[in-house]
Amino acid sequence: MMVWGGITAAGKTPLVTVHGNLTARRYIDEILRPHVVPAIHNQGLTFMQDNAPAHRARITKQFLYENIIPVLHPWPPYSPDLNPIEHCWDLLDRRVRMRQTQPQTLLQLERALHEEWDNIPQQAVQRLIGSMRRRCQAVILSRGHHTRY
Repeated sequence: MMVWGGITAAGKTPLVTVHGNLTARRYIDEILRPHVVPAIHNQGLTFMQDNAPAHRARITKQFLYENIIPVLHPWPPYSPDLNPIEHCWDLLDRRVRMRQTQPQTLLQLERALHEEWDNIPQQAVQRLIGSMRRRCQAVILSRGHHTRY
């Protein structure tokens, strides 16, 4: 199971659960088309994603181009720490681990992830997004390698 979610200064997308392999086609059909395109077009945002294979695929790039989705690139290959969503994933992980009753099955884990994602305060997301200038400066100084973020 894999989860996907998006964050903006105005809010979070719904958390999307993907069972099985995330191919470029599934990424387009299950994530980009229903969640990213409307969010980008409604809010005038630039899309940020890492170098995962489904993200780099030719059909993904073509889909983003055809749907006029501005993408932040090139993505530094050694700097996953640049994206504030990585810190949201860490926060989500900690929230699930702090639950009084730990999930025992995949279905329980999926439900816990969705509940905790919905309960992440928007203020925490805004702090992460507000740190982008510092993150970018740190990555430039490190020449694209890992930073303290």
